[in-house]
Amino acid sequence: MGRTGDQIISASRRTDIPGGYTDWFMDRIQKGGFRIKNPYNQKERFVSVTPDNTHSIVFWSKNYGPFLDREADRILTDLGYPLFFNFTINSQSTVLEPGIPPLGERLSQLARLSGRFGPDRIAWRFDPICFFKKDDGRMENNLKDFPIIADAAADLGIPKCVTSFYDAYAKVKRRVNQMISRGKPKITFHDPGQEEKIKILERMAAFLGSRKIRLSLCCESGLFREISEKQENVPDQKESPGPFMEENACIDGPLLKRIYKGNPLLARDYGQRSKLGCRCTKSIDIGSYEDHPCFHDCLFCYANTGMDTRTKKTGSNENKKFEN
Repeated sequence: MGRTGDQIISASRRTDIPGGYTDWFMDRIQKGGFRIKNPYNQKERFVSVTPDNTHSIVFWSKNYGPFLDREADRILTDLGYPLFFNFTINSQSTVLEPGIPPLGERLSQLARLSGRFGPDRIAWRFDPICFFKKDDGRMENNLKDFPIIADAAADLGIPKCVTSFYDAYAKVKRRVNQMISRGKPKITFHDPGQEEKIKILERMAAFLGSRKIRLSLCCESGLFREISEKQENVPDQKESPGPFMEENACIDGPLLKRIYKGNPLLARDYGQRSKLGCRCTKSIDIGSYEDHPCFHDCLFCYANTGMDTRTKKTGSNENKKFEN
């Protein structure tokens, strides 16, 4: 029998609920819903989330350990909620992602999820690709563990890898300045340029393709367009197709419909970065930047990290100078 509910719950673009707020999430599920706050006008509304009115829940995380240890996956499944998992697994880097578990532990979590739900209910995200310099001026990137992660995902049958390149946010610059004020090394992010990005994506796609994993680009419409045009201009491309890539939907309504049947809402979510290539379906995001700061403290994050929250609470004049 198909699902009767139509709403898709996103948990969450704004924070890592499985990694930091599993108990809060499960408490709200037991109480029948969530109070959510519009991040732009701060207005609140109550969203009922029950097995009857919900088609599926899509989780986002870099650390599913607390979620799995709490057996939240089993409890939610027993209650009747279909689940899908976006799992970001990047190369190990205490500079870029200081608050997440070691790579081996995260790969074990991936295996646990796959064993419980099957690989088709998981999207592996290697996101974002970062190029950066430290004080010594040497250029580095976070691609070193990509082959290890890809092989582990391929062994499990994970069908998709989602990626994008680092986007420069003013918040990240302030965060770096705050680190410097505390005696941490200076980190300068670098844009490798369009041509180099295309080469990287083509190599990634070829490597993944040999392992039966497709590469999906998240909000990289310019790169996707150039790569598509390049492949169209290659003679005999139909006979010898280049590495396969597609634009991604992190909340993929049609996919959720195929997996779980029913009639989820399939309208495009134009509130996301659709002009940059986002193909997401409409969903209800129940996280909060302010109320649920993420304590992974990822340096490149666009959301509110624990580091940002601690800085705001100090209210020091030293930090205020970075707002200019």
